[in-house]
Amino acid sequence: MTAALDRFRAGGVIPAHPLALDQDRKLDERRQRALSRYYVEAGATGLAVAVHTTQFAVHEPARGLLAPVLELAAETAAEYDGDRGDGVTRPVLVAGIVGPAEQAVAEAELARGLGYDLALLTPYGTGDATEDDLLDRAHAVGEVLPVIGFYLQPKVGGRVLGRDFWRRLAEQPAVAGFKIAPFDRYATLEVLHGVAASGRAGDVALYTGNDDHIVMDLVTTYETGGEQLEIVGGLLGQWSVWVRGAVETVELARKAKAGDDGALRRLLALNPVLTDANAVLFDAANGFHGCIPGLHEVLRRQGLLAGLWCLDEHETLSPGQEAEIDRIWAAYPELRDDDFIAARADGWLR
Repeated sequence: MTAALDRFRAGGVIPAHPLALDQDRKLDERRQRALSRYYVEAGATGLAVAVHTTQFAVHEPARGLLAPVLELAAETAAEYDGDRGDGVTRPVLVAGIVGPAEQAVAEAELARGLGYDLALLTPYGTGDATEDDLLDRAHAVGEVLPVIGFYLQPKVGGRVLGRDFWRRLAEQPAVAGFKIAPFDRYATLEVLHGVAASGRAGDVALYTGNDDHIVMDLVTTYETGGEQLEIVGGLLGQWSVWVRGAVETVELARKAKAGDDGALRRLLALNPVLTDANAVLFDAANGFHGCIPGLHEVLRRQGLLAGLWCLDEHETLSPGQEAEIDRIWAAYPELRDDDFIAARADGWLR
């Protein structure tokens, strides 16, 4: 656990893991494993499973999907234990946790039993819980697994939370990091101010979840409250695709902050390109309705998914979204991992 936490705190790329389904909307275990293998071998630091990109519906008990989905990722990650001689190591495992305290603790206990390292604690499914209720829930989950606090944007199930909440959450010793994903610059700064005021800024790792602002989050040093805060990586739905490029982006950000002007210039050129691509894949024009199918479409084109099926049959690409994906596909071939995937997909799908 200590080694995993050290890797998490050092930063890197943590893809939000999609859910592979067949045409009957049943779990496609072979392709689910293939996705995990792609992320690990592309250089990801970790895997985040049962999160928004996996579809929050996996947490519904009637579906019976949470345990199998978590277990598949853990089993696949275990393929990379030990010295393989290729530099690929077991990823840090992050379990998405939802619901009120009793449900959240039960999910964390399930994840811990399967070998997960951290719990990404989302406000999704907490109903009319107060901020004090959310803090008590975090404390209870922290008794089971180290916690990653999560500012989830309201349009996909989050809520507005202020500086004082983030300070109080950061003060909890079990909190190991934050995924900052409100898709809002003002709200992002509220988290940073809260962490700085907590007295634990040096103990928590900050990850961007702002898929619309990845590059600038990674290259910016935030000075507030006498603290210098750095965002050390990303835990992102956008990084469920094009992972090799994501790994390079994090490395370029490290070089840029160390004074490498060439790396900074490359990142500044990448910034609008990646935001344009993300707007299309996440379907920003339609309130993010086609977000998950948009990511699925990339993985389908690359041979890792068989289709765009989601648990909710109404969750589909929006009108015009496929044409926009065609546009960015042609405009930004440098973002894609096509050759890397093509050379390895048969092995991942074994």
